[in-house]
Amino acid sequence: MRIPALVWCTLAYLFIGLGTAGIVLPLLPTTPFLLLALWAATKGSPRLAGWLQGHPRFGPYLCAWREERAIPFRAKVTACLLLTLSFVILWVGNAHPWLLAALAVLFSGVALFIVTRPNTRSA
Repeated sequence: MRIPALVWCTLAYLFIGLGTAGIVLPLLPTTPFLLLALWAATKGSPRLAGWLQGHPRFGPYLCAWREERAIPFRAKVTACLLLTLSFVILWVGNAHPWLLAALAVLFSGVALFIVTRPNTRSA
């Protein structure tokens, strides 16, 4: 089954919207949604994919991931600090122990994935 370009473009714009919302909403990640947007745009709109790759703020990160599967060192540090801060806030807020345990495992896995990616060459 072939998915029409309109569906890919709609998905790309949906992911761009979610990524944009993630800039201001602390629990919504920006980068994964922009990576998904680039993936969908590549299949539906080369023009939109080019715009994402050429974006002055996010383009270098998207291109680094696409070409090298790399994450800038500064982004790694920021991500790990935000994961830690989120966990501490929940801990201080007396979140349920099961939730804390589950999030400790999840956040540790995410942090491990992030720190084991190579640093970008241009960073």
